[in-house]
Amino acid sequence: MAQYSAQLDGVFAALADPTRRAVVRRLGRGPTSVGDLAGEFPMTLPSFMKHVRTLESNGLIRTIKSGRVRTCVLNHERLALVDDWLAEQRRLWEERTDRLEQFVTDPKENP
Repeated sequence: MAQYSAQLDGVFAALADPTRRAVVRRLGRGPTSVGDLAGEFPMTLPSFMKHVRTLESNGLIRTIKSGRVRTCVLNHERLALVDDWLAEQRRLWEERTDRLEQFVTDPKENP
């Protein structure tokens, strides 16, 4: 459980930055080279590479080097951590609202 929590914390920390979220969104359309990807953002390549390293170190993307070209690929499995966490939160809140609805509408519950 602690490892899951640490992984989830890292993923959320990586996604906290709007540039990194934009990179993940862009890679959702398919792999692209770092150079092409960096060209979409108004920053220097070294600054952009910090974002790439953060995403890669938290497992959200992989980079594959072929010759002089480094290609970024989205890791859909890692995003499943967020999806699983959100599904659990959704389930908890639905249970709570169901209990609240039952309390409000059940005449036996209200004196």
